[in-house]
Amino acid sequence: MNLDDALQTFIAESRELLEEMENALLNVDLAGDQGEAINAIFRAAHTIKGSAGLFSLDHIVAFTHVVESLLDKVRDGSVTLNDEMVVLLLSCCDYLSGMIDALAAGRHDQDPDTAPEGEMLQQQLRRHMDGEAAPAIASGLAVHAEPGVERIDQQHGDSDYWHISLRFGRGVLQNGMDPIAFLRYLGKLGRIVGIATIPDALPPADEMDAELCYLGFEIAFDSTADREAIAGVFEFVQDDCEIRIIPPNSKVSEYVNLIRALPELDARLGEILVHCGSVTAHELEGALQQQSGKQEDAPPQQLGSILVGAGNVPPVVVEAALAKQKQVTEQKAQESRSIRVDSDKLDRLIDLVGELIIAGARASMIGQQIHNTDLLECTSTLTGLVEDVRDAALELRMVKIGATFNRFQRVVHDVARELGKDIGLIVDGEDSELDKTVVEKIGDPLMHLVRNAMDHGIEPADVRVAAGKPAKGMIKLNAFHESGSIVIEVSDDGGGLRKEKILAKAIERGLVDPERKLTDSEIYNLIFEAGFSTAEKITNLSGRGVGMDVVKRNIQALRGSVDVGSREGQGTTVTVRLPLTLAIIDGFLVQVGSSVFVIPLDMIEECIEYATEPGQDYTDLRGQVLPLVRLRQLFRIDGAATRRESIVVLKFGNHRAGLVVDTLLGEFQTVIKPLSPMFSEVKCISGSTILGSGEVALILDVSALMHTVAGKGAVAALAA
Repeated sequence: MNLDDALQTFIAESRELLEEMENALLNVDLAGDQGEAINAIFRAAHTIKGSAGLFSLDHIVAFTHVVESLLDKVRDGSVTLNDEMVVLLLSCCDYLSGMIDALAAGRHDQDPDTAPEGEMLQQQLRRHMDGEAAPAIASGLAVHAEPGVERIDQQHGDSDYWHISLRFGRGVLQNGMDPIAFLRYLGKLGRIVGIATIPDALPPADEMDAELCYLGFEIAFDSTADREAIAGVFEFVQDDCEIRIIPPNSKVSEYVNLIRALPELDARLGEILVHCGSVTAHELEGALQQQSGKQEDAPPQQLGSILVGAGNVPPVVVEAALAKQKQVTEQKAQESRSIRVDSDKLDRLIDLVGELIIAGARASMIGQQIHNTDLLECTSTLTGLVEDVRDAALELRMVKIGATFNRFQRVVHDVARELGKDIGLIVDGEDSELDKTVVEKIGDPLMHLVRNAMDHGIEPADVRVAAGKPAKGMIKLNAFHESGSIVIEVSDDGGGLRKEKILAKAIERGLVDPERKLTDSEIYNLIFEAGFSTAEKITNLSGRGVGMDVVKRNIQALRGSVDVGSREGQGTTVTVRLPLTLAIIDGFLVQVGSSVFVIPLDMIEECIEYATEPGQDYTDLRGQVLPLVRLRQLFRIDGAATRRESIVVLKFGNHRAGLVVDTLLGEFQTVIKPLSPMFSEVKCISGSTILGSGEVALILDVSALMHTVAGKGAVAALAA
């Protein structure tokens, strides 16, 4: 095994586990089954501790052990999880995340600068444990007994008990497991009425390895739980130990089979079973005597047949007994259905697919030029295969936006405490997928929107109650697909935006002509102007007039758009529209003069023949007014229009517009190439692509085109 690769896997998995742990902590109050949520938190901490031990990361193991100990007490009910403890455990997640980041940076030992913080957190964790010391194992033999557990040696067995036989594997301690913790947790499902420690596997003292486990246990257990629930207690260690469970009301022969299957001496094990109270000495002696002679020498596989032949045990009982005679726990082999791939490799794959598309388009064009039927047939097949490869490659980069949304559970939790407000978060549409690059770059803009909604949007509890609202404010994140884009909505049920105040501030700063009439949408979108703020005081979160303009700039850099809707007193919704991918799209080629442009195919509703009076910027589309954008005027292209112009009907969100072009050239797989920074200020263009002829075609920015018909007009907008 390559240890460096294994360590990188540990780092990646630890970050995922910490994220799961954080989400479980934030949602533990909302969980229908709080016990399962606590188990999930415990599992995350336990797995990190065990994996860290494999790499001798003692500082991570030591810290996580204290976290795990507190969570273990929460699991068994001796400590109650409260809000203060949730905040503490979240701080522990942050501290562990810092240690993982330091490990990723190459530091394999404790950072002395952060050690005091870790010690302080450990002290707080121990205080929550009520000062209760961890149970000790003296000389590896004595087992701590929970209240109500007796070491009994009764004369009459009670067949209403479960009997559990445990033999822990040698490496269980090295894997970060604590056998006593499992026994303690078992007590949550019932009452341990008898328990005996099996030290038979202990080697001589000079041969003993303190890091290995040599113990086994025989337990008489009184519980109404089923076999699956009891076996589930040992879920984390099932691969490192042998577990045999005999249900209540079983035949004595099953205990005999258990004795035959275990490595210890028969007499020794019989004494232990009697000691636990699972069977009486008389019953066990009689059953063993029936299997004297040849039966004693028979291998375990033949024992069931002998007992059935003698008429002592029903076949069903024997089958159950034989299943428990296996020396190792059956492994539930589940084929791994996912692999980790470096994102750089995916980027390289997308680049190669893009070049393949361009080369395929070139081959197709050559076939059309020379009128070679065979070549055209081959290029047609090739085009179909390339499309399939393209779709498969893009799917590899598609990730669910839920991982980004879940980050905001912690943000809302912490910011609400800082603001002194009671705010919750609702997440919907977390299964919506989009390009990995888009997901990575949308995180910061969404962070600004969420924090701004909490600071400006949600009112204090007393104001909300006075207005007849619930004291607890809510932020909602929603995502869904629409017309080839993903739409992300950030909503709040706060006080909404005050149009008059925003407009007055904009006029005061000279952003708007006092004589100009603005729509509600135009007024609300003024909040994205640089330096614009209506906050009456500056806080740690907002008020300085920076942030919202950065949000708009970053979203536009992703070829997206942002819009605001609000109702005063009821709340605000910010709508972000983004393309699903930044790499390859299905495009539609149009031509104006000698220039060729690409329109994202998902933005096109239909194409119609141009029919309107000269000089008019509108046309009638089945009874509806359709504003027109003339590309020839917009980009000042020389030459006269063709005799038969066409209109490409575009739809973006709730807006429609018609694009007037000379010629429709048809669909085209478009490999998006970024424009040079020199052209970053050019309006209505979002990128470029290479045609089969080797010429460059510009990709139109549909969002910006929509603004030309909603604002000052096409020519004026271009000039601006």
